[in-house]
Amino acid sequence: MSVLSLLIFLPIAFSVVILLLPENLKGYFKWITVGVTAVEFLLSIWVYLQFDQHTEGFQFLVQKDWITLPLGSLGVASIDYLIGVDGISMPMILLTGLVMFIGSISSFEIGQKEKAYYALYLLLTGSVIGCFVALDMFLFYLFFEFMLLPMYFLIGIWGGPRKEYASIKFFIYTLVGSLFILVVMIGLYLSAIDPVETALQTGLISELEQVTPNLISEIQRLLAEGRLPSEQLVHTFDLRFLPDPNNFLPESWLHIFSNISIGGMGLRSWAFIFLLIGFGIKLPAVPVHTWLPDAHVEAPTPVSVVLAGILLKIGGYGLLRIAYPIFPEAASELAFVIAIVGVISILYGAYNALAMNDLKKLIAYSSVSHMGFVLLGIASLTNEGINGAVFQMFSHGILSAMLFVLVGVLYSRTHDRRINSYQGLASKMPVYTALTAIAFFASLGLPAFSGFIGEFFTLIGGFNSLYFPKWVTGLGVLGLVLGAGYFLWTLQRMFFGKYWSRYEESLLLDLNTREKIMLLPLAILALIFGIFPNLVFDVSNQAVNELMKLFI
Repeated sequence: MSVLSLLIFLPIAFSVVILLLPENLKGYFKWITVGVTAVEFLLSIWVYLQFDQHTEGFQFLVQKDWITLPLGSLGVASIDYLIGVDGISMPMILLTGLVMFIGSISSFEIGQKEKAYYALYLLLTGSVIGCFVALDMFLFYLFFEFMLLPMYFLIGIWGGPRKEYASIKFFIYTLVGSLFILVVMIGLYLSAIDPVETALQTGLISELEQVTPNLISEIQRLLAEGRLPSEQLVHTFDLRFLPDPNNFLPESWLHIFSNISIGGMGLRSWAFIFLLIGFGIKLPAVPVHTWLPDAHVEAPTPVSVVLAGILLKIGGYGLLRIAYPIFPEAASELAFVIAIVGVISILYGAYNALAMNDLKKLIAYSSVSHMGFVLLGIASLTNEGINGAVFQMFSHGILSAMLFVLVGVLYSRTHDRRINSYQGLASKMPVYTALTAIAFFASLGLPAFSGFIGEFFTLIGGFNSLYFPKWVTGLGVLGLVLGAGYFLWTLQRMFFGKYWSRYEESLLLDLNTREKIMLLPLAILALIFGIFPNLVFDVSNQAVNELMKLFI
């Protein structure tokens, strides 16, 4: 079994193991989960260390025939178990390993229905990894949809007072986004072929070893001339072939020269918009963000850690993996609109965060603001902007996980997240205060921390972009000022001044060993990646360069 397959199926297998264990062993469920996620983290580090930064294309590639279905005049349906890693997915895999491990330690506070909780948690882990390594769009969609199930129950069973409302809202929003993606996926499947499998099907070659670039060019020429029998065309979801317009049927709806339009826009532009909506809900971008604050507030701490640390990144990753490579011309045409949505997300999220008295809601809206920088960087269509967007996703994953763990620490002691319930906590919880200050300063973009690098490069990309005016990015800079405002104001209100709390002093104990084990590594990593950003940039740059070739 390849290491990527192991990353996917190890947690899924152990989720089944947990379900099969008797209830009287419930004390072991959490240790099994910690052990499995620790192995996942170590495997992700190994993949990162083995990743060749100078190699084009995908690495650790695994391709196995899965579904092959002859459909007569409609050709042959081909779906493969196809997984691999490039410079865009590699940071996300490393981030997933880290955050899921931290979340499993945070899960020790779960005291009810432990068997179901830890089984769902491991199921979610495998699904997320599957999303980041899938190179067949059908396989990606399968994992993308499968994540809904464990997240729905993790929020709906172990959440707060309004958990049913939050879980249903999360489910409906994400499901609607998935339907937009599904429509495009079906359109792509009907429009594109796999030139290699088609060459095998037509008898031009007898084995894969005979494949050459000239052969693929020949297949594409015969396709364009209509000289390939329709029943021998192998339709595909392969994300390696979908970005090449030469693999599209000449008369298909999503061919680059298709003259079919709706409302004055071509079908390819509509397909891109559908993908933008689907992944924008997951990101989340304004105005399809409203599920996020409710989900965060009601979710238990470890689920909030996973939601903010990883699941939001699938939205940005989906844009970079699917929407932009397949529809580059539509991405160029709509760059201004996407940048405006990104800036609105930055400012709207920041203004809402300023108004929040609930610490968890403040961090939830700050996530909306910070993910707006991701959208701005991607919209810029520059190397700096897209590299910055990848780094911002990675950095935000670390910092948001740290912030939600910090909120969970306070909530576990008093069951109160209101900012105005505390004052002068620095005198009673000095270690907690120091780590909160680090998380706040890193998140607001203080130089030497990872948050600064991501925002800085997305803004550079925005100012260098040829697709929208500089004033758009200039508005985005205001998000940095507002970010400093809500983080510093919260720090001043809660931690400085004369001590006061609505609760007994004995409840406000400083961090214990388990909490330090979760928080200290995150703080150190935020500093390391802030000082040595090339740990991410060296990995992502080659893949970003390959993506940018589609826009030249």
